[in-house]
Amino acid sequence: MESLWDSVAANVEQQRDQPSAAGSSSAVAVSGGADGGSPAATSSGSPVESLPPAPLQRPDFNRDIFYKNKLEFSVESGWLPINIPFVYDFLVDSAYTANPLPYTMIPNLVGVRWQRGDIKGPVVLRGNWDFSFSGSYTDVERGPETRYFAFDFGIRRNFVPRRWRATPYFEMRGGLGAINAKGYKVTYGQGQDFTFTHMIGSGVRYNFNSRWSATAGLNYMHVSNFYLSEPKIEDYGINVYGPMFGLNIRMGKEKARSVH
Repeated sequence: MESLWDSVAANVEQQRDQPSAAGSSSAVAVSGGADGGSPAATSSGSPVESLPPAPLQRPDFNRDIFYKNKLEFSVESGWLPINIPFVYDFLVDSAYTANPLPYTMIPNLVGVRWQRGDIKGPVVLRGNWDFSFSGSYTDVERGPETRYFAFDFGIRRNFVPRRWRATPYFEMRGGLGAINAKGYKVTYGQGQDFTFTHMIGSGVRYNFNSRWSATAGLNYMHVSNFYLSEPKIEDYGINVYGPMFGLNIRMGKEKARSVH
């Protein structure tokens, strides 16, 4: 009987001590997490890790400006008063000298730009390509001729950093044209009416929004008949450069918004 009583008393004492131990264990876990000494533990004994929230990345609005098959109406005008030698003289075995007769050309181009793809490429070269098809009228402000008409095809590389309104570009153009040549009576004038044209330019395009943008840069312009007038009249050509400015307007509807 006495042993039975002792067993019951031991069980009561054990049940009385269990809540105290659990509370002590909880206190240790809480104090450990609070003072930064050791992380709180789960019931399985593994530490609970607090993961930092993922950073929010702002969308790149340039993907709504530069994208595949976008069409833009383009107007450009320049003032090219600086005369230089033909930039490819080293390829045609010619003396690297400028035409002794100075020219000033004022080109005016109206055309369409066709973006050929979406923004791609590594950080430095990130961007897209566009083609341009333009008709141009050039006023010959200084020189024996007075006007020049041409059709030009061009290709441009747009360099597009993320979320930049100002985007650099580099472009080249080529075309066919007609000038009222005076080389038959003015020394160093153009040898015939039918000519070829070549242009190289670079600058910055500023995008006001997905519809409107403006460009500003430097442009080199070459006009010559590719020696077709020789030997009767020497082909001196025109080689000038100066500032060029433009305005682009999106044609058609705005691109559907998407998460970038």
